[in-house]
This record gives sequence, structure tokens and C-alpha cells, in this order.
Amino acid sequence: MTDATDENDNAHSQNPQSARLDDSFHVFDTTLRDGAQREGINLTVADKLTIARHLDDFGVGFIEGGWPGANPRDTEVFARARDEIDFKYAQLVAFGATRRAGATAAEDPQVKALLDSGAPVITLVAKSHDRHVELALRTTLDENLAMIADTVSYLRAQGRRVFVDCEHFFDGYRANPAYAKSVVRTAAEAGADVVVLCDTNGGMLPAQVQAVVATVLADTGARLGIHAQDDTGCAVANTLAAVDAGATHVQCTANGYGERVGNSNLFPVVAALEIKYGKQVLPPGALAEMTRISHAIAEVVNLTPSTHQPYVGVSAFAHKAGLHASAIKVDPDLYQHIDPERVGNTMRMLVSDMAGRASVELKGKELGIDISGDRELVGRVVERVKERELAGYTYEAADASFELLLREEAEGKRRRYFKVESWRAIVEDRPDGTHANEATVKLWAKGERIVATAEGNGPVNGLDRALRVGLERFYPELAKMELVDYKVRILEGTHGTGSTTRVLVSTSDGDGEWSTVGVAENVIAASWQALEDAYTYGLLRAGVEPVD
Repeated sequence: MTDATDENDNAHSQNPQSARLDDSFHVFDTTLRDGAQREGINLTVADKLTIARHLDDFGVGFIEGGWPGANPRDTEVFARARDEIDFKYAQLVAFGATRRAGATAAEDPQVKALLDSGAPVITLVAKSHDRHVELALRTTLDENLAMIADTVSYLRAQGRRVFVDCEHFFDGYRANPAYAKSVVRTAAEAGADVVVLCDTNGGMLPAQVQAVVATVLADTGARLGIHAQDDTGCAVANTLAAVDAGATHVQCTANGYGERVGNSNLFPVVAALEIKYGKQVLPPGALAEMTRISHAIAEVVNLTPSTHQPYVGVSAFAHKAGLHASAIKVDPDLYQHIDPERVGNTMRMLVSDMAGRASVELKGKELGIDISGDRELVGRVVERVKERELAGYTYEAADASFELLLREEAEGKRRRYFKVESWRAIVEDRPDGTHANEATVKLWAKGERIVATAEGNGPVNGLDRALRVGLERFYPELAKMELVDYKVRILEGTHGTGSTTRVLVSTSDGDGEWSTVGVAENVIAASWQALEDAYTYGLLRAGVEPVD
């Protein structure tokens, strides 16, 4: 059987650049296996390969690619990864189970599939809860230990590095600590490089995790890792508690994806290790790519990035209260625990009815408009924002509309590229059950009166198309712009059954996005306001000079 040094050298020879990462601490990502078990995620082989490239760019040490042999898709992932990905930092890990009861590892077909995957590292899941051994595996406690020892030693003899995931470890430790520890010892003595303690049900709390990990480490001497589920909302805290107790291997998923409520989130764990603990667990400079990597993976799995995710969410360093803004104006560190640029994020100022002078000044500076020397102007903007938010507008989610308002106050007039004479939208209900939506706009642009009509798949879409038909001849820049999101919210009415409608529109020109807001009692009127702001801002952004 090869010794640990030989085996590590063999693993590095299959990926020479992985030797750059310090093997004394492991960042192990299981997005492609455990993360893919989240409800609503269904990854293709191409998706998995794309995510693997992103994770390797980020600099994680190990990427668990799936269970080869368990399904054709995961088998293909390993086959294609060998040919299509030149990993810079990571090693691809195959996941599987210990051999069957009453057999031998050398004869077990699923163990053979692990070897056939070509992965230099293999993670074996093993039972560590005595009830699971007897009820799920339907074998004896001694045979379970034999299954672990046989499978680990066999894979080691084949030149593979082996990690062992002790499933339901913390529940098993509570029920029978002696047996749970015997599983850890057996795995380590058979040659497992890391024995991972899994909180499979996600029911642990940080103090409990820290105490158990410390005890198991002292009693077994094994190198320990941690795999935490987030059912108590403590997966990240539990992971860091295990590190405090001596674990040197953390298993996480990108954005916390995983079964039920998810797994320990890779990004806050890594950020805490690098920034709070002072451990360099990523290649130099990689931490600054964290926000980009998080959002890129969210795009691949087709889930909207969480705006309030620690470190990488767009709201992670957003400030709304006037008191915060006043302090940040003096020193950003007064209300931020780190400089957001360290993790590739940015500070944002939100303008709302809670805003004070400092909020508006900082937001203006963020938009490239310095109004800090004009107290009267700042006061007018603050009061106007508060009045309009009282009427239902929201500017914290509509930066473009706020910039137009700010420029209007600063310049004494509204930026205009066209003047609206009237608009109308007609919805026709046809006898066959279909509907026709037609919109007409009457505008003035560059001294010319325009009447344009268009059909759409709804009245708002019809107005959008009619606006383009009428204006693209004068402003070809509009051809690049498209609506990418449309949100409607019915606000509580103040007069009987009356209600106010707020519409938020997001528009893109291919290089960036901006959001605008409209408010009216009629949803189409509110939509028109948001559309008018969207195209006005888009032309301003494109550098087009206004007509007056």
C-alpha cells in the first residue's frame, strides 16, 4: 500500500499546479453533487463543467464532481472533464459509497466505477450512526467497520487519495459516541487522509459542534473535516466552530445550494477564513473575484442571486438610514465590517424617505454628481424624495429615476429628448378567446410631431414598441435597449377601496442595466412613467444631447 506522501505526489502529478495550494487546510466544494440536490436545480453536464471552471478560477482545492456509475450524467462529467478542463488549482473528486456488506471492495462494481472515473481523489460516504447501520444497511456494526477499512485500503492501494464522509455523525455520536469514534479511527487507520464529520440532518448548533469536534480530535488523532447542513441556519457558524476546534477541511457549496434549506455557504466561509482568521486558503488575489464567481454560478443554475447574501449580495454593503450615511461620509469603516472591494463588491447608497443630507450627497457622488457644496440643493432633493416616496415611489430600487430627479433639481429643468402629447393602449377581446393589444403614442422629437402605433403581447409591451417605432429614427441608440424585468406592486389605498400601483422597470443596453419607477392609480399609466424614464436615462447614458 502506498504511503501518504507518495499518494499526495501522485495526485499532484495528475494536476501539477495544484501543488501551489497549501495542503494543510482544504477548501472542498460539493456544489456539483450536494448543491445540485437543491429543489429547482437541474444541472446538465455542460452546466457542471462550467461551474467547475468557475470554482477552479476561484481557487478551491477540491471539486466534488458527482457519483460516477450512479447515473450516466455524472459518469460523463468525469470523462469530459479529463479532456476539456485543465485545472489550475483544483482536483476533481469522485463521490461514492463503501463496498456492499458481505462482498469485497475489489469486486464491488460501484467501487470499480470510482476508479474508472480517473479522479485522483475519492470521497466515500460511510455510516457512523449505529441505528443507520442496522436499519438502513441491514448489517452488523462490525461489518460496517470492515466495509470502511476494506474500501479505503483498496482505493489507497490503487493510488487514490481518500476522504471519508461520516454520514449522520453528530446524531450518531449523541446516540453511541464510542461507535461513532470507532468509525473515525477505522477510516483513519485504513489510510483515509481526512475523516469528515457530517451534520447530515443540519440540527447542530455551533457550541455543540465545537465540543464534539474537539473531543473526537483528541480521542482519535485523525485529521478531521466538517460538512454542515443549514437546517438551523447555523451551517456557516458550525463550519467555523469546527475549524476553531481543529478541523482542517471544510466542505461547502456555492451560494449555500443544497438539499432542503441548503449547505454551508462557500463564500462567507472562505471570506471569514481569509479575512477574519488570517488563513490564506485561496490563491493570491482570488478573494477579490468572489462576488463575480458567486453571481456567475447563480446564472448557470438559473437562480436569481440572493441580494442579501453576506459579502457578495448587492445589498451586503448598501446603506439606507441617514444616520449611517452621515457616519460613512466621515469614514466608511464606521458602518462596514470590511472594505467591499476585498471581496469584489461595492458600497451602495440607497435613497429613500429615510435619507438625510449625507445620503443624498454620497449618492450624488456615487453617480458622478457632486452636490456637497450646495446645502439648499441637497435640502430640496431630500424633501422631494420624501414627498414622492410618501406618494408611493421608491428610489432605493430605481437609481436611474433618482438620477433624473437629481439632475432636474441641479440643472433647473428635466432632461428631455422627446415630449409626450398623448398615448393610449387598447385591449381587444376577440370572439375566439384571443386578445389583441394595440398602442398609439403621439410625441414631439427634434421639432417633428410623431404618431406611432404598434401591437404587443400586452398593453405595456405595445406602448414600449410604439415608443421605439416613433423614436428610433431620431435616436438609433434605442435599438440597443431592451426591457429585461418588469415588476408591479399594488400599494395600500388611502381612500376607501382606491389603490396606488407602483411599477419598476429594468432596462439593458447590453453593457449594463438601470431601473426606473412609475406610480399611478392605473397600472398602464405607472408603466408609461417608468418607460419614459427608462428611455430618457438610456439616452443620457449613451451621451446623447437633450433637445432642450
